[in-house]
Amino acid sequence: MKVWLGLGAMLLLAVVVAACAGHEWASPADLMRAIAGDQALRSRLLFEWRLPRVIAAAFVGALLGLGGTIYQGVFRNPLAEPYLLGSAGGAALGATVALLAPFVLPQAWLLPLLAFAGAWGATMLVIGIARVAGAVDAAGLLLAGVAIAAILGALRSFLMLALSDDTVNLQVVLSWVLGGIQTPTWNGIGWIALITAGCLGLAQALARRLDVLGLGETMAVAFGLDVRRFVMVAVLAGSVIVAAAVAFGGLVAFVGLASPHVARWIVGPLHRPLLPASALVGAIVVVLADAIARAALPPAEIPLGLVTAVAGGPFFILLLARRLRT
Repeated sequence: MKVWLGLGAMLLLAVVVAACAGHEWASPADLMRAIAGDQALRSRLLFEWRLPRVIAAAFVGALLGLGGTIYQGVFRNPLAEPYLLGSAGGAALGATVALLAPFVLPQAWLLPLLAFAGAWGATMLVIGIARVAGAVDAAGLLLAGVAIAAILGALRSFLMLALSDDTVNLQVVLSWVLGGIQTPTWNGIGWIALITAGCLGLAQALARRLDVLGLGETMAVAFGLDVRRFVMVAVLAGSVIVAAAVAFGGLVAFVGLASPHVARWIVGPLHRPLLPASALVGAIVVVLADAIARAALPPAEIPLGLVTAVAGGPFFILLLARRLRT
């Protein structure tokens, strides 16, 4: 109980700090007045723009933490992270189309919709290729994912060159690809909350079988687990979760890699407590990283993915060095 209270308190503190951070810093008293319904312009900006963005950042981080935990459990590899299997490349391709091509639907709806469709389609393509090749194990899926990700990255670059003109600013596309939390309405926050809760329930449904798979394929089969079928289901579930995160937050690197490791140090390796702990850690990390992105170089804003990459790169190197020594 103390662990969960501690993580909850840390997340609440991170939300307060992030809500106060920005081009012009606010005080906790300003934040309380905004929440209480003060109609001053400063309070309205805090309540209608900054707070929804901070809460959306928390949900994006939670989704990345869940996706990273599932991928590391499925591939039994502590260096695995959510942007495997081409899901991030597919989401980036869909977002590029939404940002550059003219459509009837509003871009606020079209961007997450096409990003989600791109991530889902890329994952299904990877699974289909692996099935045709007869390589539906973890290694086969990884290799197919790397190939699809490279192809999708090239297609995205081609579309950026082909569809851009004097009326389209490529900086908008680049800023999304480099990561950036979309600022939703409060109704949008409700939808993101529902999606996150559904993804947490989906991940928890896989928890026991992820623990069994962690014992090794031979032991998993002995316990009655259909390993090939479960790998496919878990990869698809992880990709759905990552697609939701990418649709609302762009490409945010290393959060899905680091969050499960930090959570394991806190609650241990069993997936039933590990999944919600990873979600909380991911939420804390993305909330603080987004605060840095908004406040470090005012009035400009640093892409969120750059902040997490600068912090996550050394963490990945330390993990790799530790793994090579063992």
